[in-house]
Amino acid sequence: MRIPRLYYPHPIPLDCEFSLTDEAAHHVATVLRLKANHPVVLFNGDGNEYSGQLISVSRKQVVVEADACLTLNKESPLPLHLGQGISKGDRMDTVLQKSVELGVTEITPLITERCAVKLDEKRWQKKHQQWLKILISACEQSGRNRIPVLNEPLPLSQWFAASTKACRLVLAPGAESSLTQVPYCTHGYRLLIGPEGGLSDNEIHQAEECGFSKTSLGPRILRTETAAIASLSLLQGLHGDL
Repeated sequence: MRIPRLYYPHPIPLDCEFSLTDEAAHHVATVLRLKANHPVVLFNGDGNEYSGQLISVSRKQVVVEADACLTLNKESPLPLHLGQGISKGDRMDTVLQKSVELGVTEITPLITERCAVKLDEKRWQKKHQQWLKILISACEQSGRNRIPVLNEPLPLSQWFAASTKACRLVLAPGAESSLTQVPYCTHGYRLLIGPEGGLSDNEIHQAEECGFSKTSLGPRILRTETAAIASLSLLQGLHGDL
């Protein structure tokens, strides 16, 4: 029997009935077509997960009850902050989804010189909410009980200005140093990856001026979404929990 994992964005009470959010209720009633008494697992991002069951199911409302809180740490011991140049369409969605599966800790979407997405503030806020839903869905699928931090989109220069103790890395085709040679850093890594079209020479120079080390993934040019997945996988394999 498949036991679905469902996100509930509030404190989860034990031995008390409560209604799921409209989105989660739709998933349970319409997509999964579950019935009352079916077991579920709930999480809200506090690091725990909660076992429970469905009490009643209708298209308008799904009522659940949690009966136990389980402390299950599925987070990587390696802090990973991905600064991802914003790409169009499915590319960005893929990066966000796979980054969560690979244990990323924090994500900052970055507005770079070659960013092809141009939105006003209201539409950026809407886009941020769409991206957050992708992160939550990826946590449901991957078993993570903490949702990675998703920062608001920032101009690259503002991200450079933030202080950090993490090892700063920028992917740059042709760099002499390979990502496989990066030494372990107890404070983790802050990884910069450009959008489709890559970072400009000026942006890479600015990154170096701000303490980022140029590194590469080999002789081939990777798509931005491939670069993110490969880089996070490699860092987790070398220094994390893969």
